Amino acid sequence: MDSPLVGLVDSGVDAATAAHLAASRAFRLAADGQVVVAEPEPDRLGHGAALAGLLARRVPGVRLLSAQVFLDTLSCSARQVAAALDWLVLNEVRLVNMSFGLRRDRDVLRQACARARQAGVILVAASPARGAPVFPASYPGVIRATGDARCGVDEISCLATAQADFGAHVRIEGGSVAGASVGCAYLCGFAAAFLSRHPQASVEDLRAWLSERATYRGPERRGR
Repeated sequence: MDSPLVGLVDSGVDAATAAHLAASRAFRLAADGQVVVAEPEPDRLGHGAALAGLLARRVPGVRLLSAQVFLDTLSCSARQVAAALDWLVLNEVRLVNMSFGLRRDRDVLRQACARARQAGVILVAASPARGAPVFPASYPGVIRATGDARCGVDEISCLATAQADFGAHVRIEGGSVAGASVGCAYLCGFAAAFLSRHPQASVEDLRAWLSERATYRGPERRGR
């Protein structure tokens, strides 16, 4: 089984996952508002490296394309993410992990997600379990993933709420990264494993499989 090519839009990767790295680029916002494509810098935040390590452990043969949009903080522009997505589509990724959410809907990002979906790329993006919608998770066709404290490392929840479609394990052992971003990466790992076995599967096929294998259904019940 060949692992699909997985795009990771985040803060970069580190040497621990170098063997899984097919290519990497950085997408920087210039003073004039244009996006500049450059060689990536070392991951200063550890966020992308932690998620890349998680994906490598969950899918041992995974091949990653790293699109670095975060540098000193976990914030970036919609233009950067859109440029990163276009680069990933050009390099024929099958699946993209976006473990973050931007607060504002921007046409440039909406259109980039639509282009990716039209090219057959499956997009998985983080969404908080509660609160206002975030993007790109809220765009049509994007699989919305969050963390679910009920889920172990091999479990999925089918949430089907206004906020998220699926949930997964919330923490990386021995690391400081946790929450919706980790749940998103775990879910992406399940998706990559499924696509390894079913390379021609559609996003609808993937959604059906995730729902069928879910251990939990409906949202977590808090306050008990």
